[in-house]
Amino acid sequence: MSVAERSQFDLQALALNGLRRGRTTGSCATAAVKAALHFLLHGERREQVEVTLPDGAHYLLVPIQLVKPLGNGAVRAEVLKDGGDDPDSTHGATIFAEVRRNDAREIRFFAGRGVGTATQPGLRVAVGEPAINPVPRQMMRQAVAEVLDEAMAEAPAAGFDTGFDLSIGCENGEAIARKTFNPRLGIVGGISILGTSGIVEPMSLSTWIASIEVYVRVALAGNGDCVAYLPGKIGREYAKDVLGLAEKRTVQIANFLGEALDFMQGALLEEGRGLDVLWLAGHPGKLAKVLDGVWDTHSSKSNMAMAGVARVAAELGHAPALVEQMENANTVEAAMEILKNEAGAQAFWIEIERRIGALAHARVPAVRRLEVRLFDLAGNCLGADA
Repeated sequence: MSVAERSQFDLQALALNGLRRGRTTGSCATAAVKAALHFLLHGERREQVEVTLPDGAHYLLVPIQLVKPLGNGAVRAEVLKDGGDDPDSTHGATIFAEVRRNDAREIRFFAGRGVGTATQPGLRVAVGEPAINPVPRQMMRQAVAEVLDEAMAEAPAAGFDTGFDLSIGCENGEAIARKTFNPRLGIVGGISILGTSGIVEPMSLSTWIASIEVYVRVALAGNGDCVAYLPGKIGREYAKDVLGLAEKRTVQIANFLGEALDFMQGALLEEGRGLDVLWLAGHPGKLAKVLDGVWDTHSSKSNMAMAGVARVAAELGHAPALVEQMENANTVEAAMEILKNEAGAQAFWIEIERRIGALAHARVPAVRRLEVRLFDLAGNCLGADA
């Protein structure tokens, strides 16, 4: 599709949930690159620029805060990040680009002040590279091509046999980054330039799910052979003290066990390898929902786990009165109290762990062994001891 055939993506049109969409840091950085390059080649300041979205069919109209020459052959342009009604830590930040020609005849990316640099493997960019993800890089290359095409159309005899250095930064980016996951991911010096669609959808859940995929890849980096999935804080000490796992080998999956398993399977297939062992460690209030085929364990998406736990108790021959008590318990923790003094309680929870593990393993066959450990709210082990 040609540039002329694109249609504008209207950010004022609300999403289906009634909230306002926003611009990613990738879209903001691309707009800044385009505005700076317009000035570099044409000497004109644009109040707004069109940013082609990755789908190729739409563009954003992005306001430009500032365009100014720097006196060293570079031009700086600034864009205010607007995250819509799902603002993250970069909402309201000033994203800037400094653009200059180079003799390398290629587009090169640099981390300006406030944009981080990758120091650990497992990310979308190589170690030592600026934390500018692949899709934003492609958006910036597209923006450069569009400005060059426009310049060539206006002055075909001029020729533009040159490359450009794109330095992307963020005002106060280093401080902003401390509020993000970047320090844990090994991105130092500032924020990341992100986005896969160019649009921030106003759903915090989508942001969380996307972050799980990043954590999975970081956990697998460096040929890690053991990873732990933790739905919450319970199980964290077990992963650290008993399993001896570094923090980067653990993934906080919240309610999204199904997505987390799918991300693991996809990453392992992509890398063409397996994983020796994946641990699921947490409270049965979430993990035992798998017994009923529930993979999104949020309370708004599923019932409590007592029915599945009570069903297993019945199958294992526990007294009908006890099973009925478990079914009628208000919480899984209450059901655990009912079982606590029963003979065979530990064996019961070991069986629950085994069944959860078998169901989860079927979803991630690239993992050689999947182990489950369940804990009460105090962190006490319910089933297997180690």
